[in-house]
Amino acid sequence: MSAKRALKAQRDARLERRQARRKPGRPRRVTRTRGERIIDWIEDNCFVPEGKHVGEKIVLDDFQKDEIKRIYDNPAVTRRAILSFARKNGKTALAACLVLVHLCGPEAAAHPNSQIFSAAQSRDQAALLFNLAAKMVRINPDMAEAVAIFEGTKSLHCVELDIRYRALSAEATTAYGLSPAMIVHDELGQVKGPRSQLYDALETAVGAQAEPLSIIISTQAPTDGDLLSILIDDALAGHDPRTVCRLYTAPPEMDPFAIETIRLANPALGGFLSEREVLAMAADARRMPAREAEYRNLILNQRVEVNNPFVSPAIWKAGGGAVADISGGVECFGGLDLSEVADLTSLVLTARVNDLWHVHPYFWLPSDGLSQKSVADRVPYDQWAREGLLLTCPGSSVSYEYVANFIMGLFLSHNIRRLGFDRWNMRHLEPWLLKAGMSEAMMKERLVPFGQGWASMSPALRDLEQLLLEKRIRHAMHPVLSMCVSNTIIVRDDAGNRKPSKRKSTGRIDGLVAMAMAVGVAVVRRPSVDVAAMIG
Repeated sequence: MSAKRALKAQRDARLERRQARRKPGRPRRVTRTRGERIIDWIEDNCFVPEGKHVGEKIVLDDFQKDEIKRIYDNPAVTRRAILSFARKNGKTALAACLVLVHLCGPEAAAHPNSQIFSAAQSRDQAALLFNLAAKMVRINPDMAEAVAIFEGTKSLHCVELDIRYRALSAEATTAYGLSPAMIVHDELGQVKGPRSQLYDALETAVGAQAEPLSIIISTQAPTDGDLLSILIDDALAGHDPRTVCRLYTAPPEMDPFAIETIRLANPALGGFLSEREVLAMAADARRMPAREAEYRNLILNQRVEVNNPFVSPAIWKAGGGAVADISGGVECFGGLDLSEVADLTSLVLTARVNDLWHVHPYFWLPSDGLSQKSVADRVPYDQWAREGLLLTCPGSSVSYEYVANFIMGLFLSHNIRRLGFDRWNMRHLEPWLLKAGMSEAMMKERLVPFGQGWASMSPALRDLEQLLLEKRIRHAMHPVLSMCVSNTIIVRDDAGNRKPSKRKSTGRIDGLVAMAMAVGVAVVRRPSVDVAAMIG
């Protein structure tokens, strides 16, 4: 399909619109919608780029046609489209077709001299979409004549209309200074947390375009706090008619291994997705429970952490109720995870009120470079600081003097019986606690060394897990603490003991470590029965 034919298609579209505006009573020419023209163009000009049907014309599945119509026939004119289903349902191939639609197909003539980008989290993922699009160009002689391929920069160029497409990854330099007319976000579910520097850079660069279009095609992210989940939930709420969203997912309460459940997340099942292969994956997950989380995320398109998280999102949410005031005479217990000078320092206090354990967390980061750290970690530290949920220390490091004064203030306003701490950095804090007014006797009585190995952490995690399962914890879904909990990956030794792994976890886990220490130094069992009273 040459660029000249794309221009002709655009003129035909204008003619059809004029025919549709004829006065009543005059004969009208039968028109096709924008989505139908795109479907026809793909099936006429795009060829299967690889596999056993390579070289054959692409025949779109019914669900793919439906999604194209949802995107391009939206009366409100779509600004953002989100399409989420399980893996192996043709996400990347469909995205490659839509890139070519805008590069040299029926959408091209409306946006000459424009830019198209696809974005992925890794170079390998970015290369997948580019490679499929380049193969489709090479197979079609007309398209190959109109489009130049640049392997080194992973880009395509429609010379006649001067439209350029390039595949970008989050591992490369951020895409500032660009002005895309069309963006494809491939597998955005791989973004951990609520931010992506590449996503933000591209989405804020479309201001110069009259009708920019972003298409997100991805399997779901693991947690509610991840960027894709936030975008899906907002889209499903229906706030913006210019956003269309289709989520193919299996409800978690259904039998995960039943074919009816599997079909809900796999619209291509029985078509180009082999039913036998998917059922074999289900059988593997049923037989090996360690693979069930991966199966639920990738095959059922559920929000499930593929690694071995400490607690599921549903269980954590169950403790999200309001927390009680634990200042004054309420007996409190704490955990302190001191960081290196520029990292997150965490202090968690907990106290039992009416047999519920109420959690009050405190977090510190240096004020200098907070915005840069937010970008690097893809976490809104700067926003949390403005909301008072994250405390900042002046300068470029977490001042132990600042933390010591804060802790001493808590000891004066709360009845803190024991505060567990990691021995590693405590030697730096102790002199500042003495200077802040804490006596050596109080330090010896109230501050409790707490190991970070199997022996100390495994019982603490067991008690914390029990409280969560029994719904006896309240934490008000504090966002910094919730982030730490969702990031935490647990490892086991040969004896089955557990501890958090900072190396394997997906982000900062200091809040979870501090909370586990707080529970570890507390008396978490239920009040004992007064036998004497019962006898008397």
